[in-house]
Amino acid sequence: MAGHPNAPPNYGYGAPPPPYGASPAYGQQPYGAPQHPADKPAKDKPPKDPYGAAPPPAAGGGGYPPAPGYGNPFAALMPSQFPPGTDPSVVACFQMADQDGSGLIDDTELQRALSTYNQSFSMRTVHLLMYLFTNTNARKIGPKEFTQVFYSLQNWRGIFERFDRDRSGKIDANELREALLSLGFSVSPVVLDLLVSKFDKSGGKNRAIEYDNFIECCLTVKGLTEKFKERDPMYSGSATFNYEGFMLTVLPFLIA
Repeated sequence: MAGHPNAPPNYGYGAPPPPYGASPAYGQQPYGAPQHPADKPAKDKPPKDPYGAAPPPAAGGGGYPPAPGYGNPFAALMPSQFPPGTDPSVVACFQMADQDGSGLIDDTELQRALSTYNQSFSMRTVHLLMYLFTNTNARKIGPKEFTQVFYSLQNWRGIFERFDRDRSGKIDANELREALLSLGFSVSPVVLDLLVSKFDKSGGKNRAIEYDNFIECCLTVKGLTEKFKERDPMYSGSATFNYEGFMLTVLPFLIA
């Protein structure tokens, strides 16, 4: 994205994780890569209770601890501040969009703010951006989250342009696979085919994805993978969800 300010050094709060979009660390497989057969976890026994029913209490207080609760996806967004060192043009862009001075901007205002930098996104993509960076469907975003969105889009634009080798404004299935690998995600050929069919504006006829749909694709893969990894702390490629947890994980991506 020519003309966009660069992210400040050590951007973020606390000990910053590697920036999203960085290649996996040496020796680390992309998330979702096939495991060695010996590393596969044992399959759980099929549940006997009706699907979605709460599990029975463990006798004598034994067994596994209860799964952590899931947050309300419609919880109110907490106020935030710009991270130290944020480029003044990013601050000015947010303040211009925040016309009522509330410290928050809504989906329409975010869509308009991003268009200032020649980034035209559908409202669905804007909603996914807001959900992924706020973890709520309140459809409001503050200075901290806006800054994260801004610099992440800058990074993703660079990745898209790197793999759009013929400068057609589109990437095909093989280029999408390479782009996702560069982001640390290894998807199977079946999943890749579904992604291309979903995000190709021609309904899968062209087998290619344009930049705005590439962003929506990345947000979907990133978001679902991060939600899965919350339940897979050992990075085994296997996780356990209860029925409500599964619904609360998937539905925000469907209703965005």
